[in-house]
Amino acid sequence: MLRIRQEMMEALSRGVLATYEDNVVAHAWRAFPERCEALGEAGTREMAQHGMIRAPMYGIVGERDVCRYIDLMFALGRDFDLDRHLPWAHEILHNQAWSPHRRLTRLCDRAIEHLRSATARGTQSKET
Repeated sequence: MLRIRQEMMEALSRGVLATYEDNVVAHAWRAFPERCEALGEAGTREMAQHGMIRAPMYGIVGERDVCRYIDLMFALGRDFDLDRHLPWAHEILHNQAWSPHRRLTRLCDRAIEHLRSATARGTQSKET
């Protein structure tokens, strides 16, 4: 019978986690090149690590959903979930009537609305 020691399981887990982190960082560079350039490699990696810690606090644990949460961090700010200018983010993340996946989907939809509105306001102010 094959026996895997605890040390071996931990090493395997660290390897899988490191690979996931590398994939998230690579995705961030593709999706948010200007933001990543401003942060640099170390800052981009720290942002991904921060998101990998924060997302589970809201029950967001699936690989794809954690990546979406990190995308929101790049789009809205590192601690968007605590930003007093984004009260809707806090409300959505704490809505226990919805599953974590549903909260994340609603959060992404609301973030798109917010960013479009901010872009429209910025365009209008440049025209005047």
